[in-house]
Parts: sequence; structure tokens; C-alpha cells
Amino acid sequence: MNKAKSIKNLLSVQDLAENEIYAIFNRAKNFKGGFISNEKPLSDKKIGMIFEKSSTRTRVSFEVGILELGGYPLFMSSKDLQLGRGEPIKDTARVLSRYLDGAIIRTYEQERIEEFAAYFNKPVINGLTDLYHPAQVLTDLFTAYEVKKDIKNLKIAYFGDPNNMANSWINLQVLMGFKLVLAIPEDFKINEKALAFSKERGGSFIVSHNKTEAAKDADVVTTDVFISMGQEIDDAKIKKLMPFQIDETVIKLAKDDVIFLHCLPVHRGEEVSEDIFEKFSSNVFEEAENKLHVQKAIMERIFA
Repeated sequence: MNKAKSIKNLLSVQDLAENEIYAIFNRAKNFKGGFISNEKPLSDKKIGMIFEKSSTRTRVSFEVGILELGGYPLFMSSKDLQLGRGEPIKDTARVLSRYLDGAIIRTYEQERIEEFAAYFNKPVINGLTDLYHPAQVLTDLFTAYEVKKDIKNLKIAYFGDPNNMANSWINLQVLMGFKLVLAIPEDFKINEKALAFSKERGGSFIVSHNKTEAAKDADVVTTDVFISMGQEIDDAKIKKLMPFQIDETVIKLAKDDVIFLHCLPVHRGEEVSEDIFEKFSSNVFEEAENKLHVQKAIMERIFA
């Protein structure tokens, strides 16, 4: 391994500080407003996009963002690489670092992206792992910030499976200081790594097994699919999670100006009812657009 210590990655939001996150949000706001459309901070940079999981929004927003920043995206599915035939990821990393100026990885285990980053002597951004989804959670908080004009005083209530989005919200709470409630079934556990980071850094969040208590006075309600990408359909798991569906009960207990967020794709009738999703669809699709602007700000900071 020969990775320079000065190289900055974004493997989770733990790699950022509070002031960096505010800087990303301010830059994303400028990108969205078209105030810096002529700047090309990634001019002539070749950015590899190595995706071992399927994607719509993450892939397209990163690819478009790289082009708009003046770079050149190279999309690589694992089935098209020797990774798909069992080449060690550290070997792929050592080769690609000789061709590319940066990489975005969408994969399974967090350890897999960490190993790639250790052998790839250029910056790496996490496009999703089973443990974390940093670009998405930053987009979600930016969307809330855009509407609420505040972060510290927000109550954010996450309902459903304690998956990579829940872990990322826990990480982000440590850095940004908002109130976080995770509404999950009693026999579902918070990931130990996310929990340890929160404890080590003085974070504070509430785990609730009562949907109505979690929803009370929430500024933001959010969720994710009950069955994450790569997991087999589990009817028993879905049955346990159904009492935590975001429905009219949740919205009535939240603040009058509550917003609903979802990283998409949505399974209507599971994690959120059809009527609530459509009622707040403008928030959700604004969130989807914001992914482009936030990721451009992230890439400028990490790759430029």
C-alpha cells in the first residue's frame, strides 16, 4: 500500500467535519442556482465509476456531475471487469490508480471499499455500501436545510429498517447536532460500528419502538425500503416493519410544516403509504435533483 496521507476520501460522513459539510451545502446551493456554471474544477480529470450494484439516481447524477465539472466519467460494471471473475479488489485498485484521477465505488461490504481505497493512490468516494450511503444522507440533510433554513434545531425521525441510511443518519447526527429518532421494531439492532462512532464522538440519538412517539413534533420524517438492495425478499421482516410505515398517523403527529424524504426507489404501500408519498412527492423529487448538486460539491472537494 502506498496511498499518500494527504489524499482525502469520502468513505463515510465520518471523513468530514461540520464546517466542511456546511461548505458543501453552500457550494451545492451555488451549483443549483447556476452561479458557478462556467467553472470546471475537474477539467481533464478521469473519474472511474465502479458499480457492483445497480443504480439510477446515484449513477446518473455522478456521471452528469463529472461532465458538468469538466471531467470524464468512465462507468465500469463489475461484470465487465476482472472483478467479476474474482480478481482481488486490491489488484484492480493498483492498476486503475495508474489510469484514473479518482474513483466512485458502489459495492457491498464497507471493508471492500476500504481495501480499494487503501491500494488506490487517488481519492475515493463511496457511492453506497451495505453499511453507509454518505452522498445520499448529505443530499437529504441539504434538502431539509434548504426548506427549514436550520439544522441544529431539527428533529429528524427515521422509520423502518436500521440499514445503511439509518447508519449514515447516526454518523451525520454526531457531526451536525440535530435531534435524531430511529423508530424500529424491538428485535432490530443498531449497527455496532455506527453506534460506536456515535458514542466515541459524543453523539446522541433516540431509538424508539413506538411509531407515534417517534413522530411527535418531527420536522423531517424519512425512511428507506424495508428490503435493501442485494437482500432476499423476507416476508417475515416486512411484516415486522409494517407497523413503522409512514402514513397519515405519522404526518398528523409531526409538525404542521413537516417534510417527508425518501432516497428512492420507493415501495408504495410498504415503507410509506401511497397517499403520503404523493402528498410529499415534490419534496422527494427535489431531493432527487439535489443529489446532482450536492455530489458536484462533494466531487469538487474530494477530486479537484
